[in-house]
Amino acid sequence: MELSPEIRQELLTAQKNEITEYHVYHNIAKILKDPENRRIVEEIGDDEKRHYEIWKGYTGKAVKPNRFNIWLYTTISRLFGFTFGFKLMELGEEKAQVNYEKIADEIPEAREVIQDENTHENKLLDMLDEETLLYAGSVVLGLNDALVELTGALAGLTLAFRDVKAIALSGLITGIAASLSMAASEYLSTSSEKTEKNPIRAAIYTGIAYILTVAVLILPYLLLDNKFIALGIALVSSVVIIALFNFYISVAKTEPFGKRFLEMAGISLGVAALSFLIGSLLNNWLGVDM
Repeated sequence: MELSPEIRQELLTAQKNEITEYHVYHNIAKILKDPENRRIVEEIGDDEKRHYEIWKGYTGKAVKPNRFNIWLYTTISRLFGFTFGFKLMELGEEKAQVNYEKIADEIPEAREVIQDENTHENKLLDMLDEETLLYAGSVVLGLNDALVELTGALAGLTLAFRDVKAIALSGLITGIAASLSMAASEYLSTSSEKTEKNPIRAAIYTGIAYILTVAVLILPYLLLDNKFIALGIALVSSVVIIALFNFYISVAKTEPFGKRFLEMAGISLGVAALSFLIGSLLNNWLGVDM
């Protein structure tokens, strides 16, 4: 079959994607504990290799996988859970499906590949139930509370105190105490609910999320002498943390990014602005100079 240069290039790109994903799926299958999940992932990987062979039959050319993408998606799946890794890779597959639609009229197998990709997505949705997402609510609790409470506290302390190190010390003490309190609250809350979550693990996830957020927000005050620049960096850091976490949730749970991000960022920055104003008023009223 004579292929146009455009169709041939699209098939070569599809070949590279398919053989790359074959290696990613088989790499991740090796680290899955559940035998059924491992079987599903290996089966999907074999389908990707079969797709590669279909396109190779038309192009007559062997294509090497993208080694960087194999490393990237395998590493992401190891660090952040296979749900996030697979969903992130599936976003790329959705773009590839557009190319398959373009060539489906000339190459009938393209429609079969599209159907396979849709089947893969349904299979993954059925199996994606892992600890990382099970405790996502606990992480959200820790992050959200730390961002709202600590950005507010730092904004107020920045106006109330003159000494940057005093602000850092006060914020750190506040953050550590609050992280322990939030972890204890999450433990008690989870213990009283009928849920698959382990109360101790839920508390650990909440506490770690809280204390890591505290560390990021306090760091500028430990490194800089200008308290207002430190506050600015802390606020920007809080928005970045919110964006990154909401991106993770939006990909892993297939939820809209914008509304959730704007809501969390708006609350966090709004509380910071209000606390900044309160800190200014208290400073003028009490005449504190530290």
